Amino acid sequence: MLRLEHVRKQYKDFALDCSLQVKEGYITGLIGANGAGKSTTFKAILGLIRADGGTVEILGKPAEEITAKDKERLGVVLADSGFSGYLTVKDIAGVMKGMYKGFDTEDFKRRCEQFSLPLDKKVKEFSTGMKRKLQVLAAISHKADLLILDEPTAGLDVMARDELLRLLREYMDAEGRAILISSHISSDLEGFCDDIYMIDRGQIVMHEETDVLTDEYGLLKVSEEQYEKLDKEYILRYRKESFGYSVLTGQKQFYQENYPDIVIEKGNIDELIMMMIRGERR
Repeated sequence: MLRLEHVRKQYKDFALDCSLQVKEGYITGLIGANGAGKSTTFKAILGLIRADGGTVEILGKPAEEITAKDKERLGVVLADSGFSGYLTVKDIAGVMKGMYKGFDTEDFKRRCEQFSLPLDKKVKEFSTGMKRKLQVLAAISHKADLLILDEPTAGLDVMARDELLRLLREYMDAEGRAILISSHISSDLEGFCDDIYMIDRGQIVMHEETDVLTDEYGLLKVSEEQYEKLDKEYILRYRKESFGYSVLTGQKQFYQENYPDIVIEKGNIDELIMMMIRGERR
């Protein structure tokens, strides 16, 4: 559905070099700290910035060959853009109907009411969370095959995030669809995505199936003496702590079987991010 091969963009103090793939039937997450390159990657995919090199393939075609009809198969939410504040939801429904043949006006309005979005109120009067709900609902209401969602849950409370993610799961019930989603709320992605890419300083530093991350990755908590005796082959990152070392591994079971006396924590994606970015390489 989507493939990037060494897509590069150079700014004065930032360089992007990104490769990733989104497969049909997959929800793929892109995680990283603010400024890591998530939004730059999304803009490069959509041609909103001119890449300095590399290739982008969308829906099986080079990005430069994508037609207007192909674009109707995309649903997009960007973190720093949205609808004109002077439009109402009803106005937006009319605009979307004119742009997309597959746009379902009644379904869009029904979902807006479901998410407490008033149909006759101007967007500029909406809260940040309401605007984000509106963007996502518009993106899924024209039967797109590929959703490209940059921080779609930003500004939403816990209940609204849960409703929105449930809506996206329902979207994926149909065959031939895929989602690329970024979020700084990593707990959303941990229970939502099939696979996850981690980006840091413009580079992809890790890619794993989510099940592998949750089942096979772990944090070892060891004293300095224990650390010295560890087999270092499966250590990804380590960090000096007051008690000794925190150690990130992608082979938790190896250490469980061979070092029964050390503390091994399952860890979550937040801790994984911190270790991958701030931890030392072996």
